[in-house]
Amino acid sequence: MIPVQIRPDQALEELTNFSQKLGHGLQNLMEVGDIPTGVTPKEPVYHEDKMVLYRFQPDAKKVQNRIPLLIVYALVNRPYMTDLQENRSTVRGLLEAGLDVYLIDWGYPDRADRYLDLDDYINGYIDRCVNVICRRHNIDAVNILGICQGGTFSLCYTAMHPEKVSNLVTMVTPVDFHTPDNMLSVWARNIDIDLLVDTLGNIPGELLNWTFLNLKPYQLAGQKYMNMVDLLDNPDQLKNFMRMEKWIFDSPDQAGEAYRQFIKDFYQANKLISGEVQIGGRTVDLGNITMPVLNVYAMQDHLVPPSASQALKRHVGTDDYTELSFPGGHIGIYVSGKAQKQVPPAIGTWLDERT
Repeated sequence: MIPVQIRPDQALEELTNFSQKLGHGLQNLMEVGDIPTGVTPKEPVYHEDKMVLYRFQPDAKKVQNRIPLLIVYALVNRPYMTDLQENRSTVRGLLEAGLDVYLIDWGYPDRADRYLDLDDYINGYIDRCVNVICRRHNIDAVNILGICQGGTFSLCYTAMHPEKVSNLVTMVTPVDFHTPDNMLSVWARNIDIDLLVDTLGNIPGELLNWTFLNLKPYQLAGQKYMNMVDLLDNPDQLKNFMRMEKWIFDSPDQAGEAYRQFIKDFYQANKLISGEVQIGGRTVDLGNITMPVLNVYAMQDHLVPPSASQALKRHVGTDDYTELSFPGGHIGIYVSGKAQKQVPPAIGTWLDERT
Protein backbone atom coordinates (compact mmCIF):
# COMPACT_ATOMS: atom_id res chain seq x y z
CA MET A 1 0.00 0.00 0.00
CA ILE A 2 1.36 3.39 -1.00
CA PRO A 3 1.29 5.80 1.97
CA VAL A 4 -0.70 9.00 1.51
CA GLN A 5 1.49 12.05 1.76
CA ILE A 6 -0.31 14.98 3.42
CA ARG A 7 1.61 18.21 3.75
CA PRO A 8 0.51 20.26 6.78
CA ASP A 9 0.66 23.53 4.82
CA GLN A 10 -1.57 22.14 2.06
CA ALA A 11 -4.08 20.75 4.56
CA LEU A 12 -4.20 24.09 6.36
CA GLU A 13 -4.72 25.93 3.06
CA GLU A 14 -7.61 23.63 2.09
CA LEU A 15 -9.27 24.06 5.49
CA THR A 16 -8.85 27.83 5.29
CA ASN A 17 -10.38 28.00 1.79
CA PHE A 18 -13.23 25.75 2.87
CA SER A 19 -13.97 27.96 5.88
CA GLN A 20 -13.88 31.11 3.78
CA LYS A 21 -16.28 29.64 1.19
CA LEU A 22 -18.61 28.53 3.94
CA GLY A 23 -18.52 31.90 5.67
CA HIS A 24 -19.08 33.93 2.50
CA GLY A 25 -21.83 31.62 1.30
CA LEU A 26 -23.94 31.63 4.44
CA GLN A 27 -25.37 35.04 3.50
CA ASN A 28 -26.57 33.65 0.16
CA LEU A 29 -28.09 30.69 1.99
CA MET A 30 -29.99 33.05 4.31
CA GLU A 31 -31.32 34.98 1.31
CA VAL A 32 -32.61 32.00 -0.69
CA GLY A 33 -36.20 32.74 0.37
CA ASP A 34 -39.21 30.60 -0.54
CA ILE A 35 -38.66 27.73 -2.95
CA PRO A 36 -41.62 27.27 -5.34
CA THR A 37 -43.05 23.80 -5.93
CA GLY A 38 -43.88 23.41 -9.61
CA VAL A 39 -43.39 26.13 -12.19
CA THR A 40 -45.72 25.37 -15.10
CA PRO A 41 -49.21 26.97 -14.99
CA LYS A 42 -51.94 24.46 -14.18
CA GLU A 43 -55.52 24.36 -12.99
CA PRO A 44 -57.35 21.88 -10.76
CA VAL A 45 -60.13 20.11 -12.66
CA TYR A 46 -61.20 17.50 -10.12
CA HIS A 47 -60.96 17.11 -6.33
CA GLU A 48 -61.66 14.08 -4.19
CA ASP A 49 -60.56 13.75 -0.56
CA LYS A 50 -56.84 14.71 -0.49
CA MET A 51 -56.38 14.00 -4.21
CA VAL A 52 -56.38 16.72 -6.89
CA LEU A 53 -56.32 16.21 -10.65
CA TYR A 54 -54.50 19.04 -12.45
CA ARG A 55 -54.40 20.00 -16.10
CA PHE A 56 -51.33 21.90 -17.26
CA GLN A 57 -51.78 24.83 -19.60
CA PRO A 58 -51.24 23.41 -23.12
CA ASP A 59 -48.62 24.92 -25.41
CA ALA A 60 -50.78 26.78 -27.94
CA LYS A 61 -47.86 26.93 -30.42
CA LYS A 62 -47.69 23.15 -30.75
CA VAL A 63 -49.88 20.76 -32.72
CA GLN A 64 -51.77 18.88 -30.05
CA ASN A 65 -51.99 15.12 -29.77
CA ARG A 66 -55.75 14.56 -29.51
CA ILE A 67 -55.45 11.99 -26.68
CA PRO A 68 -54.54 13.54 -23.31
CA LEU A 69 -51.70 12.14 -21.20
CA LEU A 70 -52.34 11.40 -17.51
CA ILE A 71 -49.27 11.32 -15.25
CA VAL A 72 -49.62 8.91 -12.33
CA TYR A 73 -46.88 9.58 -9.77
CA ALA A 74 -45.82 7.55 -6.75
CA LEU A 75 -47.40 7.95 -3.32
CA VAL A 76 -43.89 8.48 -1.93
CA ASN A 77 -42.56 12.05 -2.33
CA ARG A 78 -44.34 14.74 -4.30
CA PRO A 79 -45.08 14.94 -8.03
CA TYR A 80 -43.57 18.40 -8.53
CA MET A 81 -40.29 16.59 -9.22
CA THR A 82 -41.67 16.35 -12.77
CA ASP A 83 -41.91 20.16 -12.90
CA LEU A 84 -39.01 21.28 -10.71
CA GLN A 85 -37.91 24.44 -12.53
CA GLU A 86 -38.18 26.10 -15.93
CA ASN A 87 -35.19 24.39 -17.51
CA ARG A 88 -35.63 21.10 -15.64
CA SER A 89 -39.24 20.12 -16.17
CA THR A 90 -40.45 16.85 -17.65
CA VAL A 91 -43.95 18.34 -17.77
CA ARG A 92 -42.79 21.31 -19.80
CA GLY A 93 -40.96 18.99 -22.19
CA LEU A 94 -44.12 16.94 -22.69
CA LEU A 95 -46.12 20.11 -23.38
CA GLU A 96 -43.51 21.23 -25.91
CA ALA A 97 -43.91 17.83 -27.55
CA GLY A 98 -47.56 18.72 -28.19
CA LEU A 99 -49.16 16.69 -25.41
CA ASP A 100 -52.15 17.69 -23.31
CA VAL A 101 -50.91 16.83 -19.83
CA TYR A 102 -52.86 15.98 -16.68
CA LEU A 103 -51.33 14.95 -13.34
CA ILE A 104 -52.66 13.32 -10.16
CA ASP A 105 -51.47 14.96 -6.93
CA TRP A 106 -52.15 12.50 -4.09
CA GLY A 107 -51.80 15.12 -1.36
CA TYR A 108 -50.82 14.33 2.23
CA PRO A 109 -52.68 11.40 3.83
CA ASP A 110 -53.61 11.78 7.49
CA ARG A 111 -55.21 9.48 10.06
CA ALA A 112 -58.55 9.67 8.25
CA ASP A 113 -56.89 7.82 5.35
CA ARG A 114 -55.50 5.00 7.50
CA TYR A 115 -57.69 2.34 5.84
CA LEU A 116 -57.32 3.39 2.19
CA ASP A 117 -56.08 0.38 0.25
CA LEU A 118 -54.82 -0.23 -3.27
CA ASP A 119 -58.36 -0.69 -4.53
CA ASP A 120 -59.21 2.83 -3.34
CA TYR A 121 -56.18 4.30 -5.11
CA ILE A 122 -56.28 2.31 -8.36
CA ASN A 123 -59.90 1.31 -9.03
CA GLY A 124 -61.09 4.39 -7.18
CA TYR A 125 -59.07 7.59 -7.59
CA ILE A 126 -57.21 6.72 -10.81
CA ASP A 127 -60.31 5.35 -12.51
CA ARG A 128 -62.41 8.39 -11.64
CA CYS A 129 -59.66 10.71 -12.89
CA VAL A 130 -59.60 8.81 -16.18
CA ASN A 131 -63.38 9.15 -16.40
CA VAL A 132 -63.16 12.91 -15.81
CA ILE A 133 -60.59 13.33 -18.59
CA CYS A 134 -62.60 11.18 -20.99
CA ARG A 135 -65.72 13.26 -20.38
CA ARG A 136 -63.83 16.53 -20.81
CA HIS A 137 -62.43 15.44 -24.17
CA ASN A 138 -65.28 13.23 -25.38
CA ILE A 139 -63.04 10.18 -25.76
CA ASP A 140 -63.16 6.59 -24.52
CA ALA A 141 -59.53 6.12 -23.45
CA VAL A 142 -56.47 8.15 -22.38
CA ASN A 143 -52.71 7.80 -22.57
CA ILE A 144 -51.03 7.12 -19.22
CA LEU A 145 -47.51 7.89 -18.02
CA GLY A 146 -46.79 6.05 -14.77
CA ILE A 147 -43.69 7.02 -12.80
CA CYS A 148 -41.92 4.76 -10.25
CA GLN A 149 -44.56 3.30 -7.90
CA GLY A 150 -47.10 5.21 -10.00
CA GLY A 151 -45.91 3.13 -12.93
CA THR A 152 -46.70 -0.06 -11.02
CA PHE A 153 -50.12 1.38 -10.19
CA SER A 154 -50.57 2.21 -13.88
CA LEU A 155 -49.73 -1.35 -14.89
CA CYS A 156 -52.32 -2.66 -12.44
CA TYR A 157 -54.92 -0.15 -13.62
CA THR A 158 -54.30 -0.88 -17.29
CA ALA A 159 -54.45 -4.64 -16.73
CA MET A 160 -57.85 -4.27 -15.03
CA HIS A 161 -59.23 -1.51 -17.31
CA PRO A 162 -57.55 -2.04 -20.71
CA GLU A 163 -60.46 -0.47 -22.57
CA LYS A 164 -59.70 2.90 -20.95
CA VAL A 165 -55.99 3.11 -21.92
CA SER A 166 -54.87 3.86 -25.49
CA ASN A 167 -51.12 3.79 -24.88
CA LEU A 168 -49.11 3.13 -21.73
CA VAL A 169 -45.76 4.70 -20.82
CA THR A 170 -43.90 3.53 -17.72
CA MET A 171 -40.86 5.34 -16.32
CA VAL A 172 -38.39 3.90 -13.76
CA THR A 173 -41.11 1.40 -12.85
CA PRO A 174 -40.48 -1.76 -10.78
CA VAL A 175 -42.04 -4.90 -12.25
CA ASP A 176 -39.92 -7.81 -11.01
CA PHE A 177 -39.27 -6.97 -7.37
CA HIS A 178 -36.87 -9.86 -6.74
CA THR A 179 -33.99 -9.17 -9.11
CA PRO A 180 -30.63 -9.84 -7.41
CA ASP A 181 -29.48 -6.20 -7.62
CA ASN A 182 -32.55 -4.73 -5.88
CA MET A 183 -31.23 -3.74 -2.46
CA LEU A 184 -34.46 -2.00 -1.42
CA SER A 185 -36.39 -5.21 -2.06
CA VAL A 186 -33.92 -7.27 -0.01
CA TRP A 187 -34.42 -4.92 2.93
CA ALA A 188 -38.22 -4.93 2.58
CA ARG A 189 -38.43 -8.72 2.56
CA ASN A 190 -37.14 -8.93 6.13
CA ILE A 191 -39.62 -6.52 7.73
CA ASP A 192 -42.71 -7.57 9.70
CA ILE A 193 -45.08 -5.30 7.77
CA ASP A 194 -48.17 -6.36 9.74
CA LEU A 195 -46.48 -5.42 13.02
CA LEU A 196 -45.28 -2.12 11.53
CA VAL A 197 -48.68 -1.06 10.19
CA ASP A 198 -50.66 -2.35 13.17
CA THR A 199 -48.37 -0.36 15.46
CA LEU A 200 -48.02 2.90 13.53
CA GLY A 201 -51.18 3.06 11.42
CA ASN A 202 -49.98 5.35 8.65
CA ILE A 203 -46.28 4.98 7.84
CA PRO A 204 -44.33 8.21 8.50
CA GLY A 205 -42.76 9.77 5.44
CA GLU A 206 -39.63 10.51 7.46
CA LEU A 207 -39.12 6.79 8.04
CA LEU A 208 -39.31 6.00 4.34
CA ASN A 209 -37.06 8.91 3.47
CA TRP A 210 -34.46 7.70 5.97
CA THR A 211 -34.61 4.28 4.31
CA PHE A 212 -34.02 5.67 0.82
CA LEU A 213 -31.12 7.86 1.96
CA ASN A 214 -29.44 4.90 3.62
CA LEU A 215 -29.26 3.03 0.32
CA LYS A 216 -26.36 5.42 -0.45
CA PRO A 217 -25.52 6.92 2.95
CA TYR A 218 -22.13 8.44 2.11
CA GLN A 219 -23.24 10.06 -1.13
CA LEU A 220 -26.75 11.16 -0.09
CA ALA A 221 -26.18 12.09 3.54
CA GLY A 222 -22.61 13.41 3.58
CA GLN A 223 -20.80 14.01 0.33
CA LYS A 224 -23.46 16.20 -1.26
CA TYR A 225 -23.35 18.66 1.65
CA MET A 226 -19.59 18.92 1.39
CA ASN A 227 -20.02 19.63 -2.32
CA MET A 228 -22.72 22.19 -1.57
CA VAL A 229 -20.08 24.55 -0.16
CA ASP A 230 -18.79 25.07 -3.71
CA LEU A 231 -22.27 26.28 -4.73
CA LEU A 232 -22.83 28.78 -1.94
CA ASP A 233 -21.33 31.72 -3.84
CA ASN A 234 -23.66 31.14 -6.82
CA PRO A 235 -27.27 32.08 -5.89
CA ASP A 236 -28.81 30.32 -8.90
CA GLN A 237 -26.99 27.03 -8.31
CA LEU A 238 -27.78 27.28 -4.61
CA LYS A 239 -31.49 27.64 -5.35
CA ASN A 240 -31.32 24.60 -7.63
CA PHE A 241 -29.73 22.62 -4.80
CA MET A 242 -32.36 23.76 -2.32
CA ARG A 243 -35.20 22.84 -4.70
CA MET A 244 -33.89 19.29 -4.73
CA GLU A 245 -33.50 19.27 -0.95
CA LYS A 246 -37.05 20.51 -0.47
CA TRP A 247 -38.41 17.74 -2.68
CA ILE A 248 -36.29 15.02 -1.05
CA PHE A 249 -37.56 15.85 2.43
CA ASP A 250 -41.15 16.62 1.38
CA SER A 251 -42.27 13.07 2.14
CA PRO A 252 -45.99 12.40 2.73
CA ASP A 253 -47.06 9.72 5.18
CA GLN A 254 -48.36 6.52 3.59
CA ALA A 255 -51.89 5.22 4.14
CA GLY A 256 -51.39 2.13 6.29
CA GLU A 257 -53.45 -0.46 4.44
CA ALA A 258 -52.21 0.55 0.98
CA TYR A 259 -48.64 0.38 2.26
CA ARG A 260 -49.25 -3.02 3.84
CA GLN A 261 -50.59 -4.51 0.61
CA PHE A 262 -47.98 -2.94 -1.63
CA ILE A 263 -45.01 -4.14 0.42
CA LYS A 264 -46.40 -7.63 1.09
CA ASP A 265 -47.76 -8.40 -2.39
CA PHE A 266 -45.13 -6.65 -4.51
CA TYR A 267 -41.85 -6.36 -2.61
CA GLN A 268 -42.13 -9.45 -0.44
CA ALA A 269 -44.17 -11.94 -2.51
CA ASN A 270 -43.38 -10.55 -6.00
CA LYS A 271 -46.93 -11.34 -7.10
CA LEU A 272 -47.11 -8.87 -10.01
CA ILE A 273 -45.14 -11.07 -12.42
CA SER A 274 -46.84 -14.27 -11.25
CA GLY A 275 -50.34 -12.88 -11.86
CA GLU A 276 -51.40 -13.32 -8.24
CA VAL A 277 -52.08 -9.73 -7.20
CA GLN A 278 -55.70 -9.23 -6.13
CA ILE A 279 -57.05 -5.67 -6.01
CA GLY A 280 -60.69 -5.09 -5.15
CA GLY A 281 -61.47 -8.73 -5.85
CA ARG A 282 -59.95 -8.53 -9.35
CA THR A 283 -56.80 -10.29 -10.53
CA VAL A 284 -54.02 -8.20 -12.07
CA ASP A 285 -52.94 -10.04 -15.22
CA LEU A 286 -50.24 -8.16 -17.14
CA GLY A 287 -51.17 -10.25 -20.17
CA ASN A 288 -54.28 -8.06 -20.48
CA ILE A 289 -52.03 -5.16 -21.47
CA THR A 290 -52.33 -5.46 -25.24
CA MET A 291 -52.05 -1.79 -26.19
CA PRO A 292 -48.66 -0.23 -27.11
CA VAL A 293 -46.21 0.07 -24.20
CA LEU A 294 -43.12 2.30 -23.88
CA ASN A 295 -40.91 1.38 -20.94
CA VAL A 296 -38.36 4.05 -19.92
CA TYR A 297 -35.69 3.15 -17.37
CA ALA A 298 -32.46 4.63 -15.99
CA MET A 299 -29.21 2.70 -16.33
CA GLN A 300 -27.75 3.91 -13.00
CA ASP A 301 -30.99 3.65 -11.01
CA HIS A 302 -30.29 2.45 -7.44
CA LEU A 303 -33.97 2.37 -6.43
CA VAL A 304 -35.38 0.57 -9.48
CA PRO A 305 -32.54 -1.36 -11.17
CA PRO A 306 -32.88 -1.70 -14.95
CA SER A 307 -33.41 -5.46 -14.61
CA ALA A 308 -36.44 -4.85 -12.37
CA SER A 309 -38.02 -2.66 -15.06
CA GLN A 310 -36.94 -4.57 -18.17
CA ALA A 311 -38.82 -7.62 -16.88
CA LEU A 312 -42.01 -5.96 -18.17
CA LYS A 313 -41.28 -7.16 -21.71
CA ARG A 314 -41.73 -10.80 -20.69
CA HIS A 315 -45.13 -10.33 -19.08
CA VAL A 316 -47.25 -7.88 -21.10
CA GLY A 317 -49.54 -9.16 -23.85
CA THR A 318 -48.67 -6.55 -26.49
CA ASP A 319 -46.54 -7.01 -29.60
CA ASP A 320 -45.89 -3.26 -29.67
CA TYR A 321 -43.38 -3.00 -26.82
CA THR A 322 -40.55 -0.43 -26.83
CA GLU A 323 -37.76 0.23 -24.34
CA LEU A 324 -35.90 3.50 -23.86
CA SER A 325 -32.81 3.48 -21.66
CA PHE A 326 -31.41 6.66 -20.15
CA PRO A 327 -27.78 6.95 -18.97
CA GLY A 328 -28.53 8.35 -15.54
CA GLY A 329 -30.13 7.72 -12.18
CA HIS A 330 -33.60 7.56 -10.68
CA ILE A 331 -33.81 11.33 -10.17
CA GLY A 332 -31.66 12.43 -13.10
CA ILE A 333 -34.17 11.00 -15.55
CA TYR A 334 -36.56 13.81 -14.55
CA VAL A 335 -34.23 16.75 -14.03
CA SER A 336 -30.89 16.44 -15.83
CA GLY A 337 -30.21 18.55 -18.90
CA LYS A 338 -29.58 15.46 -21.00
CA ALA A 339 -32.88 13.92 -19.89
CA GLN A 340 -34.79 17.07 -20.85
CA LYS A 341 -33.42 16.84 -24.38
CA GLN A 342 -34.05 13.12 -24.78
CA VAL A 343 -36.90 11.70 -22.72
CA PRO A 344 -39.96 14.00 -23.16
CA PRO A 345 -39.42 14.41 -26.94
CA ALA A 346 -39.04 10.64 -27.31
CA ILE A 347 -42.30 10.06 -25.41
CA GLY A 348 -44.07 12.64 -27.55
CA THR A 349 -42.82 11.12 -30.80
CA TRP A 350 -43.71 7.59 -29.68
CA LEU A 351 -47.26 8.64 -28.77
CA ASP A 352 -47.75 10.63 -31.98
CA GLU A 353 -46.83 7.59 -34.03
CA ARG A 354 -49.59 5.59 -32.30
CA THR A 355 -52.38 8.15 -32.28
